Amino acid sequence: MKSLKMYCISQTNSHLEKIKKLNYIPVSTGEGNFDKGWLRDNTKDHISEKNISYGENTFHYWLWKNDFKENFNAKWIGFCQYRRFWHKNNVDKEFKGLNQSIIDDAAKEWNEHEVVLGNEYYVNNTKLSKIFKHGKKQLIKNPFVFLSKKKMTIKVHFDMYHGFGNLDKAIDLLDKENREDFRNFVNSECSFNPFNMFICSSPEILNSYYSSLFLWLKRCEEIFGFDKKKSYGLLRIYAFLAERYLGYWFKKNSNYILWPIIQFDISNV
Repeated sequence: MKSLKMYCISQTNSHLEKIKKLNYIPVSTGEGNFDKGWLRDNTKDHISEKNISYGENTFHYWLWKNDFKENFNAKWIGFCQYRRFWHKNNVDKEFKGLNQSIIDDAAKEWNEHEVVLGNEYYVNNTKLSKIFKHGKKQLIKNPFVFLSKKKMTIKVHFDMYHGFGNLDKAIDLLDKENREDFRNFVNSECSFNPFNMFICSSPEILNSYYSSLFLWLKRCEEIFGFDKKKSYGLLRIYAFLAERYLGYWFKKNSNYILWPIIQFDISNV
């Protein structure tokens, strides 16, 4: 019997059968017409109307608020997306076709861990052209910030793409338990675990993560609001805040292992 339950998130109705063939659970987020067979995030207690800004986190909220224990009925539950999947192997990372390369069950290497996080995404590899395009305020404030890879932190990178100073404003609203720890994390680390993807074996840990995350994002709404006229980096700010918070929180509160993620769009299958 499989010990892994994998949710695959998409907003394209034609992906339904493709996801089913992977033996994953098809999840559709936001508004739109979808065939029977999708697990929707716009039923029962939900925040689906915020999907344009929250991204895949509207499904995480739905999972947390609706039959959470019943949905956590496997040893491991995980999350992937229609164009990002977990690799089957942590050693041989070669892509050999989608079905041959993505996980179909929990790996034995996970046995001593509670959480699987995606391999680190390093922000200090940002191209110079991107720095000149998005980092003008940082250059004016501190022209030397980009000369050292150690100074190109999560905080500097976030300021470039999602509004200068916005991360600090959001961190000010965090609970006391995490506020300064997370602030130190983003000001010192040069990498994070991307795409709001993870795999977890503990309902207690996942419930604690959701409680911390969604209380924080709700407070942030009072500052950033929901303006559809904003640029993508600002409109989707809650998803990007969650993405930075995810790795910090799980590394602090769980025994975790890093695992590779494949980027492959099933639209091309």
